[in-house]
Amino acid sequence: MKFNTKVIVNIIGVLLIINGFLMLTSILFSFYYNESSWYEILISSIINITVGGLLFFFSRNYSTSNLKKRDGYLIVTFSWITLSLFGMLPYVLTDQIPTFTDAFFESVSGYTTTGSTILDDIAILDHGLMYWRSLTQYMGGMGIIVLAVAILPFLGIGGMQLFVAEAPGISPDKLSPRIKETAKRLWIIYVSFTVILFFLLYAEGMNFFDAVNHSMTTMATGGFSTKNESIGYFDSPLIQYTIIFFMALSATNFTLIYFGLKLKFRKIFQNEEFRFYISFLSIITLMVFAALYVIDSSEIEKTFRTALFNVVAIITTTGYASADFTEWNTFLTILFFLLMFFGATAGSTSGGVKIIRHIILLKNSFVELKKQLHPSAVIPVRFNGNVVNRDIISNILAFVMLYIVVFSLGTVCMALTGVDFITAVGSAGSAIGNIGPGIGDVGPAETYSSIPTIGKYILCTLMFIGRLELFTVLLILTPYFWRDH
Repeated sequence: MKFNTKVIVNIIGVLLIINGFLMLTSILFSFYYNESSWYEILISSIINITVGGLLFFFSRNYSTSNLKKRDGYLIVTFSWITLSLFGMLPYVLTDQIPTFTDAFFESVSGYTTTGSTILDDIAILDHGLMYWRSLTQYMGGMGIIVLAVAILPFLGIGGMQLFVAEAPGISPDKLSPRIKETAKRLWIIYVSFTVILFFLLYAEGMNFFDAVNHSMTTMATGGFSTKNESIGYFDSPLIQYTIIFFMALSATNFTLIYFGLKLKFRKIFQNEEFRFYISFLSIITLMVFAALYVIDSSEIEKTFRTALFNVVAIITTTGYASADFTEWNTFLTILFFLLMFFGATAGSTSGGVKIIRHIILLKNSFVELKKQLHPSAVIPVRFNGNVVNRDIISNILAFVMLYIVVFSLGTVCMALTGVDFITAVGSAGSAIGNIGPGIGDVGPAETYSSIPTIGKYILCTLMFIGRLELFTVLLILTPYFWRDH
């Protein structure tokens, strides 16, 4: 199979250049806090820009006339792996995350917006590195490819192939007929809300540095924090409610947010997925609140806030924590584990299966039950009033089946590394869902530092697969992908 190698190399080069220049912004915090790590960050940035520049230069004479979907899948997959490798350089060169494995794990967790960490004490990182850690999540939230399509017009020719390969849940035609304009609008919305959240957090009592970091990792539904206790460190109801709102907002389809900004509220509330999303959050929150109230009824508001915060954090796959849900009781631990397999809405920065797939699968199941009584009846599956094509239903069935298979294989592989069963299940579910905290030895109050080396690479693989919604990565692992057609 002939691939457009020059285009693939060229775009990866461009992304490394972008990565390098964004990395330079970390130096500002190193200077401000008088930290010597600015030099290693500068070297890391120069390496990114230099390698990217060389790749770009030697592949500049390319043709996009025969750019195919296969090229898009390769570009997206290799780009994320390459950026994770080059993005870990500041950790390694500063010796603050000295081992290759741990630095790569932290980098992958950042770009994929998973939020898992090997750092038992986040305070060991200089401020410049903490900022870079948050920035990797911010880039990964909306997607580095989407950023490139937005700011680099010459990528527009093959933009759709890249856009669909990286962000398969987004419906770009709902915003603009041109993929470049869609990418721009998505990033404008993303950045604008990040700025608003920063000013709110700063006004509510966070210092400048914490507000910058948490505004980025909240909008990315990533979950990296500058504190070991995560958001639990900020014992402020106002800050926690603000973050709850923006976690829920970031996990809402950005197309619907765009409609809201255009004051087309009817389109928002007519959307089945959005209505189910809000209802599901509300019902689960009330269930958790009731269970926590039975345990301790002394502080009703705090109990409700704790329930709401942690439910939203898991369903939106942000992974922040204000408490350790694994310490409450067995029922709640199992409930939170099951929530890891839901995800929020399609077209958002959240990970997971996504609610739209659950809705269509449930509707299809009811249709199949009805057909048992009326075998010859033609009963279509409808979503938002429209008939869902059988190909889409087949795609969703295949996705969910693959999700379960990959999760199961991941669990088995993690168990083979020597971790206990609960940790194996929790870490695999968290990794493929891009959530962050799991259960067992990787719960909200723990880190992934105790996971064996091979286990960390298994989890990195699951994080990549989950972030790119399975098909993009798994497809290139099949012999069929590489055959001539």
